Formats: sequence, structure tokens, C-alpha cells
Amino acid sequence: MRITWLALAAATGCGSGAANSQMAVPPLAASAAAAASAPLTTLQPSLRLQPLPRAEAARQLPIVLQAQSIRSQPDLQTVAEGNVEFRRGGVVIRADRLAYDTPRDRATASGQVHVSQGGAEYRGSQLEIAVQRFEGFFLEPQFEFPALGAGGRAERIDFLGNARSRATNASYTSCPRDDSSGAEPAWVLRTDSVRIDLDANEGVAEGAVLRFLGMPIVALPTLSFPLGDTRKSGWLPLSVNIDNRSGLTLSVPWYWNIAPNRDATLAPRLITRRGVALDSELRYLEARDEGSLRLDWLPYDQAVGRSRQSLQWQHGGHLGTPESGLRYSASIARVSDDDWWKDFPDASRGFTPRLLPLRLALEQPFALPQGEGLAYARALKWQVQQNSESFVNAPYERSPQVGVRLGGRAPGGLELTAETEFNRLTLPHNQAASTQRSTGERWHLLGSVSRPLRGLGWWVVPRLSVNTASYSGTTLASSASTTPAVPLASRGAVPRASRTIPTLSVDAGFELERSTQAFSRELHQTLEPRLLYVNTPYRAQSQLPNYDAAAKDFNFVSLYSDNTFSGIDRVSDSHQITAGFTTRLVDVQTGAEALRLGLVQRYLLRTQRITAQADGTPDGVPLERRFSDALLIGSTSVLPGWTFDGAVQYSPEIDRSVRSIIGVRYSPGPYRTLGTTYRLARGLSEQLEVGWQWPVWATAPGAGRSSAGSGCSGAWYSVGRFNYSLKDRRLTDSILGLEYDAGCWIGRVVAEQLSTGRSQATTRLLVQLELVGLSRIGSNPLKVLKDNIPGYRLLRDERGSSPMPTDDRPTGTPAP
Repeated sequence: MRITWLALAAATGCGSGAANSQMAVPPLAASAAAAASAPLTTLQPSLRLQPLPRAEAARQLPIVLQAQSIRSQPDLQTVAEGNVEFRRGGVVIRADRLAYDTPRDRATASGQVHVSQGGAEYRGSQLEIAVQRFEGFFLEPQFEFPALGAGGRAERIDFLGNARSRATNASYTSCPRDDSSGAEPAWVLRTDSVRIDLDANEGVAEGAVLRFLGMPIVALPTLSFPLGDTRKSGWLPLSVNIDNRSGLTLSVPWYWNIAPNRDATLAPRLITRRGVALDSELRYLEARDEGSLRLDWLPYDQAVGRSRQSLQWQHGGHLGTPESGLRYSASIARVSDDDWWKDFPDASRGFTPRLLPLRLALEQPFALPQGEGLAYARALKWQVQQNSESFVNAPYERSPQVGVRLGGRAPGGLELTAETEFNRLTLPHNQAASTQRSTGERWHLLGSVSRPLRGLGWWVVPRLSVNTASYSGTTLASSASTTPAVPLASRGAVPRASRTIPTLSVDAGFELERSTQAFSRELHQTLEPRLLYVNTPYRAQSQLPNYDAAAKDFNFVSLYSDNTFSGIDRVSDSHQITAGFTTRLVDVQTGAEALRLGLVQRYLLRTQRITAQADGTPDGVPLERRFSDALLIGSTSVLPGWTFDGAVQYSPEIDRSVRSIIGVRYSPGPYRTLGTTYRLARGLSEQLEVGWQWPVWATAPGAGRSSAGSGCSGAWYSVGRFNYSLKDRRLTDSILGLEYDAGCWIGRVVAEQLSTGRSQATTRLLVQLELVGLSRIGSNPLKVLKDNIPGYRLLRDERGSSPMPTDDRPTGTPAP
């Protein structure tokens, strides 16, 4: 028979025998209960309610004791034997025998002792502990952290309170441990002592040595680390990078947790071919402002003989409420020289390597009676990294860019939009002297009024729009830097000009649906025909400047637009009809799209005189061909594990495709994906891309996921991606690597080659050792693999906590 014994944590006595007992509320607890029930008005206004400390809260909890037999002597001792289970709050003790000394408030457990506390599991032969203070010791315990899949053992654990403990001669690993053979796990972290403080969310290890495959690889006299997700100041794991331009780079970052909403990272680097560098990053999240500042500094680059640096600053904030207050933002990226992007390919940090922006913006949203608006003032500058092999044609700089946007409804179901903007457009300093491009000022107004009509399964949207632009101060940059800018009037253009171009369009379509069966499943089929009529009169525009107009890409979205150009400066004189349809098959049970097909084509009702040239720039020859190229798109996943998608631009004039993209991917299961994509732009480029992640060898089914991690008992995976130019007959970009999953550790070696010119490339070697449940050491190839291999999956999911700082701390804005 199993017996339950219940008492409050502050009880001083107990009943005798094996019967259930329940003690009266002691005076202290009664006082606490009375205080809790008192009206809040009795509190002083300056006081704030605070939660009890963890140890104090634990003392208020009752004790539950269960066993096959319980013997009790009032006010002296209680002994429980046979499948004993002791509970208080989140602490559970199981043992063969447990004795509780009432006067000393001390419990002694022996036999198969098992303690559960705070997500940790302890097992050992003898436990002695003061119940209320949770002070005592555990001899020769083994411990596990199930959330991390890791654990270890210690010579002794001393409990110094409900939230503090100390382990002596402890070891920690996520590899399986075979105590009978005495074999050392594949990796193990050994320490002379470890102090844990749950209230401070901190652990401190002394005499720490990390051993891998029997060899010590890291030794630290003192190591402090956060418990759980909490950030903590300290050293991050070693980072190693190797490339053909800088050689070997070693970095040991220092992470500084300044405050819950601010942190910084300082990363000294040793670059064998260049010297010593320092990378620094500051992140902040205030009540109304957030952002990050990064500075990479190389005091003296031995390879080029000068100092080099890069700066990045991202900032955003608001005054008042985020929805209606003034918003401001800044985005700045600057480097010291034009070769930075080639010499430091890992430092691009997300911006376009050769085109670095400086953006400043002020925005003020406001409400209208039947809509909303936005007033804004912005500035945009560019730093262009040029080289002798290829020239970058930079976008225009705008300083300033001031405008207002409005949108809303009017009586009769009308929808109105308007945008007016003033820009002063200039060129970066290294562009003005080398290009024949105009600069000047432009004011424009875009407006539209539409009356949508919608019904069940159909819609019609007639729209009248206008594009007005006025140009002034227009000059043409000369080809020599010493020659002053020449007015456009001297070259057949005028420095002041304006034009207004209206457009009438009618957009209509149907949405038809039906249920069907195919491919052995229930499907939902849609048929969506669409028709667009556009009529825009001709206005001469070739004598006007072109700051931002370019031909739109040939796709479904651009074909259903009323202008073949993006930007403001060119409006095509379209009189045309665009017709097409899309049909989809959707799995009724899963909601996944099993098949999609689409076809669209334009028909010109008159010759179009405002056209684009072959390179996409405006002012091409008139277009007399009535039927445009047809666009056919399709994708399907009806075959298990297979995905097909493609798009073909077919020219009826030459009776062949002029551009096509065809992709196939086979993913039969986790960590198995193989895909290829063929891209053709006739006369311009022809490329073949292949990417994969695939197991190439394993000792046994499932090897690697549960292996002990020793020897060669894991699984090997090949990863890679090749981009091959069929036109130039050369590799442009490539990635090739191996991943070895030994269960408790993963090794990765990845080589990456990035083309920086027709005859130049940067090659990097990324090597990483991931100790599952502990940290990652070396260079990090995971972002490269995830960004370049479609369908790539991590061999281990990211875990929410780690027992020591890792190089995978949050990379976004720190949470408050």
C-alpha cells in the first residue's frame, strides 16, 4: 500500500504512524495569509509589490511525501521506505529510503537517489539536505539537462540554498557515457569546480579544460557563463577564417552585456597577411529609438601599406506614437577604399558590396477624413567601389527628396491616390567625370482616381491616372573632370521642361472555382482569367532627362501594369490589351498548392513609340509588332519529393524562347535535397546552377543522430552549390563542403569561391566544430549554406539555451 504524508514547509511536528497527516497553519504563515487578504488601500502609495525571492517563495510551499511505508515519531523523525517520493514546489526527490530529522529540518536519502530541480536531473547514492534552506550535499551524482541533451557527473555537489550550488571535479558532455568501460566521451568539459547561481542566472567554472577526441583544445582558469537564454558578458568562442587574400584570420570576440537593452561586441583579429584589426559592434533598443553601430578598423594593412576601416550605422526612432508620430531613420555604410569588398568578403554585413548607401529620412504620417497621408524629407548618397575590370553605374543621389503621399476614398465609391515630390538629383563624385549623364532638379506629381466594381467571382476596376514632371537646372556631366558641366541646351535639350501624360485603364477578371479529384487526392481548382486595357497618348520625351526610368522585368506583374517603365521619367504610349489566365490545384486536406499554370500576352492596338533599348534603357526604336512575347509559368509538386518550376518567355517573331528559367528539386527526406536551375537570356547569358545536401556515407542506419561520436561511427553529408556560365565556359561562384555528424558533435569544412571580376576571385575556407549542447568553435559556414543551397537544413535545430556563451548570440536588435 502506498501512503501519502502532507505537511506545510514551516511545520515543526507531525503525527505518528502511517496515517495521512495535515498540520495546522503556523503563526508565520497565518500572518502572511492575513497580510495577503488585507485591502490594498492600507499600503503606502510609494510602495510597489515585488515578487518573493526564489528561496523565500520556496519556504512557503508544502511538503508531500509518498512511500510504501512511513514511520513517524512526533517532533523527532520520519522515515519513509520503498519507492519514496518527496516533493516541495519544483523539487522532487526519489529514493529507496528517506529519513527526515524534524529538529534539524534535514532529509537524508540513500539507495537509488534521483533529484529533479529546474529542468535538471541528478542521480546518485546518497543525499543529505536541509529541506527549508535547501542546503546539503550529493555524493558522486550524475546529472542530465534534458533540454540540451547533455549532462555529466561530479565527485560531489553541494547545495548552498534553493538557487545556488557548487559541483566539485565535474565533467559535462552531450556524448553517451559508458561508465563501465571508463572510455572518455568524444568531447568533454572538465572542471575543478562549478558554481551555479539561479537567481543571478550565472555559472562560474574554475580550472576548465575542454577535451576533444582525447586531446585538450581549450583551457581556461576561470569561465563564467549565463544560464538559459540570458545574455552575459564574457569571451565568445574562437573564430577562424582562411581566404586567399588575407590568409589566416583568428578572432576571439568579447561580448559586453551593458544593460538589458544594450550590448556590445569587441573582436580583436590577427590577420596573417595584413596585421592586427579590431571589429566592434554596439546594439541598443530604447523606448523610442533602436539601432546598431559597427566599426571595423585595421590600423595598418601590411598588404597595401595604409590604414583601412569600415563603418555601418542603422538607426530608427519616433517622436510620439509609432503610428502617428514623427519617424526618423538613418542607414549609413562607408569603407575606406574601393578594394574593401574584395579583400574582406565576409564583412559586407548584408549590404550590396560595391554600392554603399547613406540614407537619412524624416516621415510624418497624418490622417485624412477618408484616408491617410505621409509627408517625408529624405536624403540619399552613394559610395561606389569601382575597379579596373568592371564599372558600376550608380543610381542617382537625391539631396533632398521631399514629398507628400495621399490616399483615401471619395463619395460614390471612388478611390483616390496622389504623390508629389521634389528631388535634386546628382551623381557620386567618381561617376560625374566618367559618364555622360545629366544632373538637375525634378518635381513630379502622380495621381489616380478609380472606381472598383466587385461581385461574386468577378471584378472590374476602371482607373484614370496622370504623370506630371517638371525639370530645371539640368546639366550634362562632361568626360573630363577639369571641364565644367555643360547645359543640356547646348546638346539639343533644354534646361527647363515639363510634360503631363494621362492614362486610362480598365482591369477586369474572374475567379472561378470547382472541386475535383486528381493524383489520388481531393483538390480545389481555380481558374482566374484577367484582361487589362490601357490607353496612354504619345508625348515626346527623348529630350528630357532620365534619372530613374528603366524597362520593367518581363513577368506577370509588369505585363499587367499600365507603364512598361519603372520610375518617373518615361511613360510608354501604350494602346494595348493584356490577356492571360492562371489556374491552380490546391490540396483540400493540406492546403498546399499542387499545381500552378499561367499564360499572359499583350496585343498592341497601335505602334508604340516610347520603348526601351536592348539593355533596358529608354528611347529605343518604335515597336510595331502587334503581339508581344508570351510568358508561360508553371510549378508543381504532385510527385512526392519532387518540385518543378519554370518560366518561359516565347517570341512569336523568331518562333523560339528568348528567356527561360527552369528548376527541378528532389527532396525525399530530411537532410536530402538536390536541385538544379537552368537560366537563359538569349544573346546575354546562359547559366546552370546545381545545389545539394546529401548523405554520402554512414556506418549504420541512423548513425550520427545517436552515435557516441567516437571513431568514424557517424554520418557524412556532402553540401555544395555550383554556378556555371555556359556562355563563358567558367565557374562564376561555387561552394563545396562536407559535414560530419557524430551525434554529439558536428564537423564542417566548406570552401567558397566568389567571383570579383572576369579573372579574379576570392576563395574562403570555413572550418567549424559544433559541440552539441555546448558551443560552436571556428568560422561559421551556416549562413553561407542556408543562403545558397535551397532546402538546406541544419543537422541540429537551434536550441534556446546553452551553458556557455556561443558565437550564435542574437544578431538582431537586443530584446529589452
